[in-house]
Amino acid sequence: MIFADRSDAGRQLAAKLGGLARRGDVIVWGLPRGGVIVALEVARALRAPLGVCSVRKLGVPGQPELAMGAVAVGGVRVLNDEIVAMLRIGKATIEDVTQRELRELERMQHSLGGQAPADLAGKTVILVDDGLATGATMRAVVEAARRQDPARIVVAVPVAPPDTRLTFERLVDQVTCVSTPEPFYGVGAWYRDFRQTTDREVRNALEQARSWSAAEPPATL
Repeated sequence: MIFADRSDAGRQLAAKLGGLARRGDVIVWGLPRGGVIVALEVARALRAPLGVCSVRKLGVPGQPELAMGAVAVGGVRVLNDEIVAMLRIGKATIEDVTQRELRELERMQHSLGGQAPADLAGKTVILVDDGLATGATMRAVVEAARRQDPARIVVAVPVAPPDTRLTFERLVDQVTCVSTPEPFYGVGAWYRDFRQTTDREVRNALEQARSWSAAEPPATL
């Protein structure tokens, strides 16, 4: 399975979420930045509101792509205890990285110009990213969503390794994934175009989503 780009991945993912089109309580959260482009296609198909849930990975010092945890809006922080213990990362280091990423989180919130809808109580929230690897950032977003007491939490991604998908199946009400390849290699390996998404593209996606109403009949999938 190779996706042409994030929009193509979003359309394929939306086709698997067609059952939710019959519900009138759906809200879509995209994880910045690339996840918002995928989420736009899901929100378009379901005619659901689209929001951004700002989240930042806590990268291991010297290995920034390796996540030892993540922080999200609402003061949420999750840690990968296995990575922290294996690399013997001290509390002071964790706090230093956390504070740096919280500053970046604040900058991101201001730059993107849109936030996740504030009221999830009693709603179905679909959490969308362009793929999962370790799942650290998605775990933080799941916790941020859960604090708002939604009726149902759905994690939806185009691609993820089988073990990460299994982990989230234990954490949320539903996991929808187009492909779970083994071996996995990495999220970008499954896209022909996986260029970095810009803040401008995220803002444009949010503007597009404002063109439809949650009250409008969902598109037929």
